[in-house]
Amino acid sequence: MLLTGGIYHPFDETSALLAGMYRELGVDSVITEDVAEAIAELDTADLLTINALRWRMENHEKYAPHRKRWAFELPEQWAERIDTFVESGGGLLALHTASICFDTWYGYRQLLGGLWDWSTTFHPDLGPVQVEAMGEHPIVRQVSRFELIDEVYHHLAIGADVEPLLRARVPDGEWQTVAWCHSRGEGRVVYDALGHGPESLECPAHRALLRQGMLWIMGDLEA
Repeated sequence: MLLTGGIYHPFDETSALLAGMYRELGVDSVITEDVAEAIAELDTADLLTINALRWRMENHEKYAPHRKRWAFELPEQWAERIDTFVESGGGLLALHTASICFDTWYGYRQLLGGLWDWSTTFHPDLGPVQVEAMGEHPIVRQVSRFELIDEVYHHLAIGADVEPLLRARVPDGEWQTVAWCHSRGEGRVVYDALGHGPESLECPAHRALLRQGMLWIMGDLEA
């Protein structure tokens, strides 16, 4: 189940690329912008991917023209359904703006492992980014250093119980942790703050990282 859609990002293109990567692994995807449909489909899904930007949009007037179409507040029972899905063994892959989504869901930080914090988090303009692997998790087994065009989220509010996977920086900037993973009940979660546009997901090294993450989420990649 692949939830997509939102402002300022080419979600149609990036979600199609993600679905293609899943297809190479033998996984069929249902892509939707409808959160209600995504929640309903969890009854028969094995994986949930969030490649979307859906929150209340109340923190700045620049979002006012987009609120009617994209502003969203996740009902409590839907949050509980996602939690249950993952804790019961479902996989969750979240990309880029997923850390901004669902801003009234208190437990989302614990599920995802970290969030965008409007008081501290920011990103420089889209441009060249240096990326390197962190640690020795199987997900980064085939990844060392690479460069791509993307945005680097700075100062994400990251939990202490996650395993960092990637760090990134703009030229001459400070390194920022931008990807991590952790287990949640019987399920597994991977968050990757990269992935603004197709130029990021078409980078061979980034695709390798995402492929490894998908396999780990599905239980097909072990130490």
